[in-house]
Amino acid sequence: MDTQDQIFSYIEPEENSGYLLWQVTMQWQLSMNRALGKMGLTLTQFSLMAGLYWLNKKKGAVTQQQLADYANTDKMMTSKVLAVLEEKQIIERIKDPEDSRAKQLKITDNGEQALRAAYRIVKEVDDVFFKDVVKDKVVFDGLLMRLIK
Repeated sequence: MDTQDQIFSYIEPEENSGYLLWQVTMQWQLSMNRALGKMGLTLTQFSLMAGLYWLNKKKGAVTQQQLADYANTDKMMTSKVLAVLEEKQIIERIKDPEDSRAKQLKITDNGEQALRAAYRIVKEVDDVFFKDVVKDKVVFDGLLMRLIK
């Protein structure tokens, strides 16, 4: 094959970091969604619940916008996921007393129980999924943090 006809600068997709990250992410998300699905949750729902938990511990009252910013999620998608969590009585959305357009979020008692159970599942999946890099965890996590920043 003539190199002028070649689209990519590499021979195999596995030579591309973005492709590898995408593959790992897809495998991890699939594992999480399968496991969390057994208790009627998705990874996105769990992630927003966990984000809300951490933000509540740090700042108390949390708005949907603050949660979306913290989780790096789309505002509209966050709102839709929170509506589902509200239907499941996992969270409550309360009008913000200082801003009538905003809603404050609160995890219900039922939500805390669900979050505890979901975390046990997430931890089990993570322990299996990341077992081959656990001895390099500090380096691995450091590289991920560099990519996030």
